[in-house]
Formats: sequence, structure tokens, C-alpha cells
Amino acid sequence: MDIFEALYTTRAMRRVKPDPVPMDVQAQILDAAIRAPSGGNTQNWRFLLVDDKDTIGRLAPLYKHAIGQLWETVYVDRLATVRANPDDPGSIQMLKVKASADWLADHFAEVPLFLFAFIQDDPTGGSIYPAVWSAQLAARAHGVGSSITAVLGFWHPDETFDILGVPTDEQWIMACCVSLGYPTGRWGVAERQPVQDVAYRNRWGAPIGFTIDEPLWPPDQG
Repeated sequence: MDIFEALYTTRAMRRVKPDPVPMDVQAQILDAAIRAPSGGNTQNWRFLLVDDKDTIGRLAPLYKHAIGQLWETVYVDRLATVRANPDDPGSIQMLKVKASADWLADHFAEVPLFLFAFIQDDPTGGSIYPAVWSAQLAARAHGVGSSITAVLGFWHPDETFDILGVPTDEQWIMACCVSLGYPTGRWGVAERQPVQDVAYRNRWGAPIGFTIDEPLWPPDQG
């Protein structure tokens, strides 16, 4: 797969089939992950693949509760705005995101594979998230969809550590959980604010120096 195709089309794919992800695909996903940059080359990370149905089933209600808390706290004001302006394009997009996130919460137990990422001595995530993103890109290359979430670490860290058998006396931080599976939907380039609206050059607020009105991949479009 062309690297730019992977970069442009690897987006949150939460709706997935229950079909298992083959072991050789899982192996390349993790092998790609550990090749990512690591601060000081400490590689002070741990990755935990979870495909045991009983374990996933125990995590499922915790995840569903955490997503409910997310809507009731972090996103409560935004959702109120959405409900007040349901026809606004931004509201429509937000409701699509919420429906996708709710699907994962409702079907968590049916997802075939999860990747949990842990780090020590790096609360910023600077050493773990490049590895996680590499895992997601490798998954994309094999047609496996992924979605990163951190809600279990916010609302149910102790229960999650207990279920997964993670030592609690070694200062491990649960950076995220990534759902993995073959998507039910289609790959595509996600809509985003254009670069010139979110990037500057040399000084905050100064023009970036170029305008990109349409995605630069695929290169032969238009």
C-alpha cells in the first residue's frame, strides 16, 4: 500500500465485524509498533493484545459506562449546542461521530481484538503514541480498521488494571485502548478543516504560505 494512501485513509473505524484478526497480521501490527521512535530510546512501553471473549466481556460494561460519562461531562455543552442546531453541518457531523462511538460502546463485546498500550515515566504520551499510530497504520495496510480511545483510563483505571492483570506497583500508565477489526464501512479520506485555517508560519496567526482546498491524495484527483 502506498504510504500516503495509508496516511490519508486511516481514520477511526469503530464499526467492525466479529471476524478474528489472523495471528500473522497481529504480529506485523505489533512489530511495526515497536519500530516507532521512543524518547531516549528507552522503549519503556508494554502492549497487551486482548482477544479473550470473557475478558472483553468483563471490560464491555465498563467501557459503555465510560462513554456515557464522556457525553455527560466533556461533551455535555457541545451536545447541547448540537441538539439546539440539529441542521447545522457541524451538528450533523458530531451526531455521526457520537453514533459511531455509541456503536462501539454497544458492541464492545463483539470486537475481535483490542490493543492496550502502557508507558512508564511519560505522562505526555510522547513515547507511546507514535508506536500506537504505527500499529494503526500497519493495521490499515492489512485492511484492519482501528479506533483509539482513552476513556477506560479516565473512568475505570483500577477495574481495567485488575481485569487485565496489570501490576499496580510499577507506575504503568494506561495510555489508550485501540479497537481492531475488519470494518463494515468503506475507507475514505476524512473531512477536516483546511491546513491554512489551522497552521501558521514563524509566528502565531501568520499565513502558512500555501492554500490547500482539497486533499492532496489521491494525486490524480480533479
